[in-house]
Formats: sequence, structure tokens, C-alpha cells
Amino acid sequence: MTGRAAPQLQTPPTFSDLRRDFSFSAVLAGFISVVVGVSSSIGLVIAAAQAAHLTPTQTSSWILSIYIGIFASGVLLTWRYRAPILTAWTTPGLALVVSLAGHLSFPEIIGAYVVSAVLITALGLSGAFERVTSRIPAPLAAAMLAGVLIPFVLSAFRGLPGSPLLVGSMIVAYLLGRAWWPRYAVPLALLAGVLVCVLTGQLGSVPSGGAFGTLAFTAPTFTLRGLLTLALPMTLLTLVSQNLTGVAVLRACSYERVPTSPLITVTGLASLLAAPFGAHTINLAAITAAIGASAESHPDSNRRYIAGFANAFFYLLVGIFAGWVADAVAAVPSALIVTLAGLALLNTTLGSLHTALHEERWREGAAITAFVTASGLSFLGLGSALWGLLLGGVSAWLAWRRTR
Repeated sequence: MTGRAAPQLQTPPTFSDLRRDFSFSAVLAGFISVVVGVSSSIGLVIAAAQAAHLTPTQTSSWILSIYIGIFASGVLLTWRYRAPILTAWTTPGLALVVSLAGHLSFPEIIGAYVVSAVLITALGLSGAFERVTSRIPAPLAAAMLAGVLIPFVLSAFRGLPGSPLLVGSMIVAYLLGRAWWPRYAVPLALLAGVLVCVLTGQLGSVPSGGAFGTLAFTAPTFTLRGLLTLALPMTLLTLVSQNLTGVAVLRACSYERVPTSPLITVTGLASLLAAPFGAHTINLAAITAAIGASAESHPDSNRRYIAGFANAFFYLLVGIFAGWVADAVAAVPSALIVTLAGLALLNTTLGSLHTALHEERWREGAAITAFVTASGLSFLGLGSALWGLLLGGVSAWLAWRRTR
């Protein structure tokens, strides 16, 4: 479940509000969302940089600039709407960059980033994206979110046969935490996992060659090839795979009153400013947003915005200490990160399924949406989340026609 729904206070918090609303559970939720986000995707940035034959300075600038953009957009939106607005980069878009890195020059890639950012900003300013998302029925949006999260939850338990002590200890710690200290169940699971790794020697050695992040400007080059092969597909991927899910997370976690258009506009502008330094598109967080915005952050949804500030702050630290962070991530067993992500998303997944299947008239369409989304289907260039909404929507419409 997403926790107690409360009237959303959209006035920006003051310093006295911050002191009053501060909680360690919200800070830990922001920290865990960064751990999950960085560990699951920073390797893809390194792969893209290598494929594009970037210099160490260009790679460092890419990482630092995107985390500065995430920090700035996250802090601004969290402060303005007093809600845990977590931002991130587009992982599907980054995968696209990896596939095209050998075919486009780095200035062409930067030019495509700029065009994509301008398009996303324009869609935010026009309100077009918000008009589309506001027409998605709440049960189908919740079902799509559940479908996105289900594979992560399943992966947490699939790791048990391969790493029984590590994964098993984390699951037991989580269950005990849910029974006695619900707000700290996920941090307890993380602590248990780290202790097992330390005691059993599963932590790899961390090289000492880390370095601070630096910024380097690259002038963009605009080409038709870059527009068609990277800018337009990245815009579509960002809106459908990331922002659409991010909006669904906010709605599922009692933040329906937060307007969508300013979120899209601000992340688009952050992308535009960061692009010349190597950063690809910045967007609303999807998976990690469900960690910071859920009841595990704080039972009172009016106090969860602290997780948004914490998330942004920890992302900035990752950018500043990018070299050391990349080395540290490589030293942690993947089973720990996968299990941590699944356990952190379990309660939000249950809440989304409840919302999706609660009303009988939406039940079949919502179930189809959830299952298709969870399948990972990719067809005709469209991802499973969009196919899930389309097929689930058709099913719900046919059921409505049948009962008229």
C-alpha cells in the first residue's frame, strides 16, 4: 500500500518546515533510491563512453553534468511542490546511445541531446503531455506501474538459490523489519546484506584510482542523421518509458495534485543546459521514484518530500566523486543490489496492484496492462509499458461496450 493519503501541501517548505518534517526514514529512502539507480545504470554510461571513444575528461564531464542536472531539477521541483519529485536519466535512451555511438560523432550526439531537450521542453510548456496522461484511467496507470515493478520484485527472490546466505539474510531482515519497524525494513535488509558481504569476504577490492568529476564543454553539431536516429527516438523513449511511468508513480503515491507539465518543462530545461557538457536526457525517475515516494519513506505523504531533497543531494555527491563511486559499485555483489531493489519496491507494487484490481469494471483491462507490461514486450519500436496501456485500454473499452 502507499500509506495514508493526506491533503497535499503545495506551498514550498520553509527552513522551519524542513526541521519539523525531517526523518531518517525519508533520508534513507533517498539514499537507497540513489544506490539502486547508480548501481543499475552507471555501467551503461561507461559502456556508451567507450563505444563513442570519449576521453576520460569527456566521460567525467558526462557523469558530473547529468548528476548536476538531476540535483538541480530534483531540488527545484521537490521544493516547489513539496513532494518527493525524484529525477533521473533515461536508461532506455542511454541504451540507444550505446547502439549508435559508433555511427555518430560525439558533437552529433550532443546536438541530438539538445534537440531532444528542446522537444521535451516544448511538450511541457504546451501542456500536451499532461493532457494525454490525464486521460489514462487510474486503474490502468496503476497496473502499468505494477507491471514495470513486478520484474524487479521477482528478481529479488530469484537470487536466493545462487546466493542463499546473502539474499536469505536480506529477506529475513526485511520480514522482521516489516513486523516491528516497518519504516526501516529496507535499510535493515541493506545492513544485513552488507554485514554478510563483509563477514564472508564477498566485497571486492576498491581501486584507489578514483577521481573527482570535471566539466568539459562540447559544441553541438546538428545533422539530419542525428535528428532521425537519436533525437526523435530518445524523445519518445524518455516520454513513454520514463516520464509516463514517473507520473504514474506520483499518482499511485497520493500526489495527484502535482501538475505534470511543469515537471516535464523543468527536466527538459535541465537536459538542455547539461547537454553541451555530455549529459543525455534528464527525466522523472520511474523505478527509484517508487522508493522515495512510497510509505516506506514516511507514513505521512506530506513529509516524504525530504526523500526528494536527500535523493538530489546524494546524486550530486555521486557526480562529484564519480570515479570512486564507479569503483565502489563494481566491488558490491550484484545479488545485493538486485535484492535490495526488489524488496524496496515490494510494498509499492502491492499498492499498485490493489488500486489496479480493486474496481471490477477495470479488473480485466488492468490485469492485461500489468501482465503485458511485466512481459518486457518490445514490438514495432514500442516498449511493453505502452503496449500494456494500449491492450489493457482496448480490453476495458470492449468490456464497457459489452455491458452498455
